[in-house]
Amino acid sequence: MNQLKVYSIVFKILILLIFVIAVPGISKSEARPDRSNNHNREITQGIHLLYDWEFDRAEKLFSGMFSNNPKDPAPYFYHAMVTWSRLASGFWNRKYVDQYGKRIEKTISVAKIKIKNGNADSYTYFYLGGALGFKGRFALMERKWFSSFNMAYKAIDALKTCQKMDPENKDVLLGLGIFDYYTARLSGVTKFVSSLLIGKGDKREGLRKMHVAANQAIYSGIEAKSMLIHIYLFLESGYKEAKPFTEELAEQFKNNPRYRFLQGITYSQLGMRQEYTNVLNALLRKGRTNPSKTKAAIWKNQALYLQASDCLFNGQYDMARSLLYNIRHHADPLTDPSMIAWPLIKIGMSYDLEDQRKKALAYYKRVMKMENGAGAQFLAEKLIDKPPEKGDPFIGY
Repeated sequence: MNQLKVYSIVFKILILLIFVIAVPGISKSEARPDRSNNHNREITQGIHLLYDWEFDRAEKLFSGMFSNNPKDPAPYFYHAMVTWSRLASGFWNRKYVDQYGKRIEKTISVAKIKIKNGNADSYTYFYLGGALGFKGRFALMERKWFSSFNMAYKAIDALKTCQKMDPENKDVLLGLGIFDYYTARLSGVTKFVSSLLIGKGDKREGLRKMHVAANQAIYSGIEAKSMLIHIYLFLESGYKEAKPFTEELAEQFKNNPRYRFLQGITYSQLGMRQEYTNVLNALLRKGRTNPSKTKAAIWKNQALYLQASDCLFNGQYDMARSLLYNIRHHADPLTDPSMIAWPLIKIGMSYDLEDQRKKALAYYKRVMKMENGAGAQFLAEKLIDKPPEKGDPFIGY
């Protein structure tokens, strides 16, 4: 097996392992036996702020938890997740990348000290697994392939330890379920290597575990729903299955335009035109009425982005490009960096869908050269290798 093939295999394994540990969210209000009600309420509030894109408020809340809980890895982990949420929303700059790495290291250190002192509970391993998984993601960003794999492997081990300590722990099912699902999707030599090193996956079992986490987990319920939305929309074409989750989260997190966008994509693909139009109008209304000009522009861009995606699905390529150029014309890299790279991806797709491959490649390559690709480079790389087909679910990403 040549070096390039090994590199490719390791990279694919790393990618799936990155998704094994996701950001735990709060889905129930009751406290665990080993946590005070006040502690649990603070985490609940902080996680809601994260999903609602209130990053500054979440930052302040989790920072204030350290003095009261210096030996608990939970507040340190969520403090790191504030930074991760900023990165995931498009702010991929050196300041946040460095901050993210430091905060993850602190979480790991606090968890390991608790384990060493014999005071660990199942959630100590839960947060250790999460932090190790995100450290692996950090190593992957720096192209330290085997270091990333090593961290991800340890993360899975921590999750399994968590489950052994508390078989009734539903939170851990999110990570284990995603692991089952993504490993089952591998094929050929990649599947063989992953089964030897990590274990075999089971797609149906993975989805079952994620659904249990979505309905019953204390800390990972919201993230389980988010993950199921993305799996059903972009990997399974399960738009009916995604619908209740997009509706629930769009209603719950009114300051996060991404969930409203995903709800619109779901209605578009289900042929629910009136419901789609209602979502589009709601986004536009937010863009007109939000008292913050910055936030108003973000909502307007999401409305245009939704409309452009719908046009791409329906073969209206000129209209899609017009909408995407409009976004680009008013784009603000300081406050809405995701709307710099992602419209370029969609413009490239529009040309690919018209069989104008040369033009499409030019846009994908522009994204690959960007200092801040806002997460779009993973799809640009995929599209450079293979153009999208009509109806490709990633048209709606």
